[in-house]
Amino acid sequence: YLIGRLLFHHIKLRKMVLGIGVTLNLIPLLFFKYFTFFLEQLGQTPTAEIHLPLGISFFTFQAISYLVDVYREQTPAERNLINLGLYIALFPQLIAGPIVRFRSINKQLAERLHSKAQFIEGIERLIFGLSKKLLIANPLGFVADQIYALPSSQIDGSLAWMAAISYTMQIYFDFSAYSDMAIGLANMFGFKIPENFNYPYMAQSIQEFWRRWHISLSRWFRDYLYIPLGGNRLGDKRTYFNLLVVFTLCGFWHGASWSFVIWGLYHGLFLILERLGLTHVLLTTPRLFRHAYALLVVIFGWVFFRVESIGDALAIQGRMLFTSQPENVLYSLHYFVSPQFYLALFFGLLLSTSVFKRWSMVSIDQQSNAQLLGRNIWIIALLLLNFVVISASTYNPFIYFRF
Repeated sequence: YLIGRLLFHHIKLRKMVLGIGVTLNLIPLLFFKYFTFFLEQLGQTPTAEIHLPLGISFFTFQAISYLVDVYREQTPAERNLINLGLYIALFPQLIAGPIVRFRSINKQLAERLHSKAQFIEGIERLIFGLSKKLLIANPLGFVADQIYALPSSQIDGSLAWMAAISYTMQIYFDFSAYSDMAIGLANMFGFKIPENFNYPYMAQSIQEFWRRWHISLSRWFRDYLYIPLGGNRLGDKRTYFNLLVVFTLCGFWHGASWSFVIWGLYHGLFLILERLGLTHVLLTTPRLFRHAYALLVVIFGWVFFRVESIGDALAIQGRMLFTSQPENVLYSLHYFVSPQFYLALFFGLLLSTSVFKRWSMVSIDQQSNAQLLGRNIWIIALLLLNFVVISASTYNPFIYFRF
């Protein structure tokens, strides 16, 4: 709050004040999230375990975006301390996003607009998100966890593919479920916060994937890092360098591990390849081939993201590519899958497409009484099914709570 007010009033010292503000926001994030990692790289053993505060990566980025926007005069400095505190600590999306810009919500903080339709749609979105987590993400994640818990030497090609596909579906439905629930809760309280996903697995390139996946984070890195570094305005070599910097830091933002860094570099390299001419080659191919290309690149990338050891990740990817059969495989694919898994996979694949997009975008004000009745029955049935699943389940947190 104070840094924002100083940025607004002290014109000559604004750049220095901004630097101080950004640094003060980054210090807690660097300490809680990366201090142990840096100690380990120096060969030191931490004397105490440092626990990561929930949502620190998200509310730190929100605070930085506010300061930079005030500095750029894209938003005025907030005079009301309570409103600014509410923006930073708005509970629906505090823990795992979406990352909200102050300029997109400041007017709502001062004067929210409530309606019965918005409240009901918020409840529906909340239940839909909960269903994605419990009915799709968790069953698929259970299979992925079981397979990845095996030594990499015991994972053959079929298990490697099943684990990778399961995790690909799990992380999308787990993360988008939280975003759905956050958007739904915000609607119930009179806030409109931005969408965070737009069917990313329908992308036809890695560039398009990042326009559809974790949209608020992609835009944050674009506006507050990529463009300030020069974007694509300073020639091809500088553009490639900027992409590598951005995606290395994007990977590191997800966690203090070299696996996340490799995952970020992996995506950065494919973005560079597409700029070098791969995009032009892809445009000469059928749309189905472009979909397959993007999806396969993403699936292979998730192996780096999920498997803690880079060596194990490479070994598993090798099995996926060459489908070699290790000598000491103890479990077959049938050991891990169940009817519940196949059902979750079917609906996961279906909902990864935009087949239900038109239905979800129709407001309740635009539907007939018969349509509303059917919609309500469907939502209540989902809620009851969620209660049944919760009663028979153990605690299974959202993946992005770790970040």
